[in-house]
Amino acid sequence: MSIWSVAGRLKNLRFTASAQQLKTLSAHRRGESDLTYRDGMWFLIATCEVPAPHVKDPAAFLGVDLGIVNLATTGDGTRHCGKALNAVRHRRRELRRRLQSKRTKSAKRLLKRRRRKEARFAANTNHVIAKQIVTEAERTGSGIALEDLQGIRDRVRLRKPQRVTLHSWSFHQLGSFIGYKAARAGVAVIHVDPAFTSQQCSSCGQVDRRNRLDQASFSCTSCGFAEHADVNAARNIAARGETGWAVSHAA
Repeated sequence: MSIWSVAGRLKNLRFTASAQQLKTLSAHRRGESDLTYRDGMWFLIATCEVPAPHVKDPAAFLGVDLGIVNLATTGDGTRHCGKALNAVRHRRRELRRRLQSKRTKSAKRLLKRRRRKEARFAANTNHVIAKQIVTEAERTGSGIALEDLQGIRDRVRLRKPQRVTLHSWSFHQLGSFIGYKAARAGVAVIHVDPAFTSQQCSSCGQVDRRNRLDQASFSCTSCGFAEHADVNAARNIAARGETGWAVSHAA
């Protein structure tokens, strides 16, 4: 690469990347790149325009319920537990609190070294989950239905300990990872209204707050249908996805 510097243009500078990244870069490189310095390392952020394949008409929809206890739950019963991520966040939050209270130079150095670790761990977790969901949808010829959770942090009223958990919840990142991976695989994605998906019975359609016994349990007061609460919600999301897709793609 070559870059502009205060001393003029520097040419033929070497950089490295994974084999797949280099292949993508050579085939789809577009526009300018940014050179950034982060945590003692230099990164070249290059823009690539990768043409998305034709989106296949889905035979069905895989509903995805996003949450905190279970980061993502699909209608086929697969639950991606958030226990490990939440434990890491709690542990590092406590460590930050203790280090900030000390105010020593060594504590500040340690805080600086650790400041991005939690974000990288969460991003890696979201990448893994998104890849598994998109792979399953591609394998079954299904589309993916996601909740439209825009503005949820402003709508929900919680106690202070719960607010900390909610504001550290990276559902938007997980949704965006699913979106771009699905686009590259030609998998259809639709966002649906999340209202009452946790209280509605996916078997008979009845909506009642009493259907939700606790965080994990769902039992319909009308027809007696029982299921894990997140799986039931994911099936409702899938049904709304099918309806929304049919309406938006009607001939």
